[in-house]
Amino acid sequence: MNQKHVSRAPRPLPTLLVLAAAAGFGGFAATAMRDALTQPGHAEPVPALPVSQLPQTAGGGHVPSLAPMLERVMPAVVSVHTKQRVRVSPFGNDPVFRRMFPELTQERINESLGSGVIVDAARGYVLTNHHVIENADDVSVTLADGRTLKAEFLGSDPDTDIALMRIPAERLSAIAMTDSSTLRVGDFAVAIGNPFGVGQTVTSGIISAVGRSNLPGAGFQNFIQTDASINPGNSGGALVDLQGRLIGINTASFNPHGSMAGNIGLSFAIPTNLARSIMQQLLENGGQVRRGTLGIETRDLDARSAQAAGLASGQGALITRVYPDSSAAAAGLRAGDVIVATNGQRIDSAEAFRNFQGLQAANARISLDIRRDGKPLQLSAQLREQARDGASLDARLAGVTFAELPESLRRQGASGVLVSDVAHGSRAAQSGLRGGDVILAASSGEFNDLASFRASFHNPPQRLLLRLWRNGQRGQILIQ
Repeated sequence: MNQKHVSRAPRPLPTLLVLAAAAGFGGFAATAMRDALTQPGHAEPVPALPVSQLPQTAGGGHVPSLAPMLERVMPAVVSVHTKQRVRVSPFGNDPVFRRMFPELTQERINESLGSGVIVDAARGYVLTNHHVIENADDVSVTLADGRTLKAEFLGSDPDTDIALMRIPAERLSAIAMTDSSTLRVGDFAVAIGNPFGVGQTVTSGIISAVGRSNLPGAGFQNFIQTDASINPGNSGGALVDLQGRLIGINTASFNPHGSMAGNIGLSFAIPTNLARSIMQQLLENGGQVRRGTLGIETRDLDARSAQAAGLASGQGALITRVYPDSSAAAAGLRAGDVIVATNGQRIDSAEAFRNFQGLQAANARISLDIRRDGKPLQLSAQLREQARDGASLDARLAGVTFAELPESLRRQGASGVLVSDVAHGSRAAQSGLRGGDVILAASSGEFNDLASFRASFHNPPQRLLLRLWRNGQRGQILIQ
């Protein structure tokens, strides 16, 4: 089909991904169920009704019902079908035997199902989860009226699990996106999607919590928690309020027994304010999200540091290093400062600060409440986007493009820098560096992310030795 293929995000640390199984993410393999799919009902798109008009008359009395609102909203929720072509060999990934017996390698088509939400009918924009369309070779969308349309991939952000597609804009219905910052615990919420491939389904509940950021296996997080059932296949669908306004993109359910065990009332959605911001960045930046950084290293407060700062243990993030020429250095931050709040949001740990920073746009201006020598102090700083080209680090790395590791891997204990591309014929390529490698350590100095990796080249080493993770194995190369 005439569309850009979904970018194939490398998976350099597969063993760590097993730890993410507790969070029930994803569309699900549905090859056997595809023929049994039922088509959702028809509906005419009209403006959403106010809550006061929701009840209907039945038997002379007023019976509360969500039906009038849903009849107007459900046409904007779509089913997303993906196909991925994979080559399977009885020798697994062994390169020697795969080359010796190529005739035993077969192509297999993996199919999966998820959901999506039309958010712009005029342009045909559809929001879904990144994990729904990740690595897909072919994506199609089935509308509520039964039409199936080819989807064009516009971009995605694995770290917030948002993806944007476009379908032919003809007779479409969209859901208006509301301000998710006004949500309160106890507000009613309705989830719409395609769970288990059975067809368009509605579940309801309340907002159980907002601002959740402690899910295992997920990236940068600011989730809405709801007890409305979200099951495999619901991913990418709509979470709406009683007026039919979009408040979130359904993304996960948590179950200690795995996603296929069903929903137990712990469901999560990406709030519309975050989804809208990511969508705008994808449109403005050629399908990518750019993030800024303050340029510091932090750790959790121990009892001694907390006492010195006049804080309780487990409150704040201690700055252990400020990188030269960074945003933090320009703002006047120092090693030993403790960040207790950012933009008025309480910071309880180093992870909480990293999560806050990852949700900000590049060049965002932030306010910082800190403790210095036990005294409160307020500073402001502007985040800066990290350069990703190797040439600006060291001439030996010219032609190399770097990226941050997926945040979901960092939450599982991984650290390092991802090599996203290596130019053919470059010194790095001739030395054996490849796209998809993860640099775990280097002779330039200690680092754990892109900002500290760049800072480690403040004094370039004479011999540039890199320790790598590639296809589940460790090794090292010398860049000549």
